[in-house]
Amino acid sequence: MAKIHLVTGGQRSGKSHFAQETALKQSESPVYLATARIWDDDFKERVSRHKKDRGGNWETIEIPVHISGASVSGRTVLLDCITLWLTNLFFDNKQLKTDGILDLAKKEFEKLIQQDAGFIIVTNEIGMGVHAENEVARKFTDLQGWMNQYLASLADEVTLMISGIPVKIK
Repeated sequence: MAKIHLVTGGQRSGKSHFAQETALKQSESPVYLATARIWDDDFKERVSRHKKDRGGNWETIEIPVHISGASVSGRTVLLDCITLWLTNLFFDNKQLKTDGILDLAKKEFEKLIQQDAGFIIVTNEIGMGVHAENEVARKFTDLQGWMNQYLASLADEVTLMISGIPVKIK
């Protein structure tokens, strides 16, 4: 049975660093399940920095949408991150309403956690900031918030990162 630890917080709150340290306490060779698509040079640099920070003992699996395709049974898995994964689902399925995309995301996630693995999942609290100024941003913020609530309901542990400080929520 899957064990889930959700790590959430704002941008640059220390989520990924905390999640990496947590994974390394559980396994000498964890899996890094990366969901990002490289959209521009700035993001390419961010991804490179993350890879360098992790070091060589990680197995990296890059899957931008169909995360359930990762074969990770028996492993400690850091999924980084839900926000980028949802972005991919959101833009790949523009014809669907927000509820339809949320349903797709839940089904894909449920397939992933059928594997007997330890999952450390990084997500963002994007709804804690300024109210989004346009319809697309508001729809995505809603999608992210509903998915975060769903993940937290499934999680064994939830940690909120604030300015590099982990706060245990669940």
